[in-house]
Amino acid sequence: MLLGIFAGLTTCALWGLTFVAPRAVAPFSAWDLTIPRYGVFGLACLLLMADRRFRPTGIAPARLLIGLFLGGAGYVGYFISAAFAVQLAGAAIPPVIIGTMPVFLAIIANVRDRSVSWMALTLPLALIAGGVGIVNVATVRAADAADAASIMLGVLASLAALTIWIAYGLANAAVMRSADAPDGLQWTGLQGIGAAIGSLLLLPLASFDLAEAASASQITRFIVWAVVMGLAGSWFATWCWVVASRRLPLALAAQLIVAETVFGLIYGFLFEGRLPSPAEAIGATMQIAGVFFGIAAFIKPRAS
Repeated sequence: MLLGIFAGLTTCALWGLTFVAPRAVAPFSAWDLTIPRYGVFGLACLLLMADRRFRPTGIAPARLLIGLFLGGAGYVGYFISAAFAVQLAGAAIPPVIIGTMPVFLAIIANVRDRSVSWMALTLPLALIAGGVGIVNVATVRAADAADAASIMLGVLASLAALTIWIAYGLANAAVMRSADAPDGLQWTGLQGIGAAIGSLLLLPLASFDLAEAASASQITRFIVWAVVMGLAGSWFATWCWVVASRRLPLALAAQLIVAETVFGLIYGFLFEGRLPSPAEAIGATMQIAGVFFGIAAFIKPRAS
């Protein structure tokens, strides 16, 4: 179990880089980073498929298409939404909003399965709503009119990323929990190829002219971040999550996802070289507490 917990926390630490990577590669854009990141992810998957064990053999054609679509829409769509959210709204708001994902997945499951009373969800939902409200209102009030408009667009981008995360999680879980579920690493490889194909569609939006205008240090930093996000933030993080999912109960694995929010906030504040404001600290703490209480509400009926 300790290995599973370590693998899950490692995954969240790597996923948390999504909230700072787009800002670290400036003047290059989120589009510019997405293309090489998922190109590296897809290339790593193709190289692994030189070994028969990593090839998605025996998977029905319809499911092959689902895997490719999940990789293209899920990985690329989520990263683009989260990247623009960070660029528009700063370091605090996006990870706090996207960090509600475990609770919303639990709510969707409860609508379908009725596994816990809605009364048990009152406290976590109140904490989540209060935390998001405190962070957003304080940030918007501190900004001028132009920045306020940018922040609101960042909030919308964060909500888009959250929606994609939930849709991806539900679809991916449906496949992996089916009677004929594919091997985890084979499924990861298939999605990696889908992510690479999806990133190619962004080529017309890439800033190729920056390659000549940017300094050598900026280009080097961009390449390093692209490789790190492709190998560590995509392939290795996904593999670690497979290990965590196999070694931990689902309820415990879901709780670990909260760590992505924590790491995202930490990276963002480190990048900006500052401590969180009182409103950011209180709002984020309420948000994380709400997620924990929400998950606990679903664990108690099973435990009893």
